[in-house]
Amino acid sequence: MSGAIEESPPELPGGLDPERIAVIEERLLTSPVAERLGLRLAEARPGSVTLCLPFDPANVTVGTMVHGGVIATLADVAAVSAAVSGARMVPKTGATSNLSIGFLSPAQGVTLLAEALVLRAGARQHVVRVSIATDEGKAVAEALATVVLG
Repeated sequence: MSGAIEESPPELPGGLDPERIAVIEERLLTSPVAERLGLRLAEARPGSVTLCLPFDPANVTVGTMVHGGVIATLADVAAVSAAVSGARMVPKTGATSNLSIGFLSPAQGVTLLAEALVLRAGARQHVVRVSIATDEGKAVAEALATVVLG
C-alpha cells in the first residue's frame, strides 16, 4: 500500500449512465430558461427523472403563487429529461411536440418537484407523464407530454 487514498467516482443520481446525465445537466438544465428558473436534477433512472424547482419570488404571478407558465416549463423540461434517460440511443436533439397540463392546486411559496415517467418509448417518440407536487407531497399539476428525440 502506498498510503494514497483512492477516491471513488461521484455518485450519480439514481444510477443513470454518465452520458445521459451529461445531456440532461449540460444541455437541458443549462438552457437559459432552465438556468433562469433554477431547475435542478434531483434524481434520474432509466425512463424516470425528478427535477426540483426551488421557490423564487421572481417566478410568482400574485403574492407567493408560482406562475402556471413556470410550472408548465418545469413539466416540459422534466418530460424531455425523462425521454433522454429512457431513450435507446443518447439523442443529439429533442423537442416537445405536445404538452397538456392540468393544474390541481396552487403552489404557494414552495419548492416544487416534477417526477417524470416515460410511459412509452419509441424509436424517436416518447410519451411522458409528469406529476408535479410540493416538496411536502401536495399535488400541484399533472402533465402528459410527447417528446421527439433525434
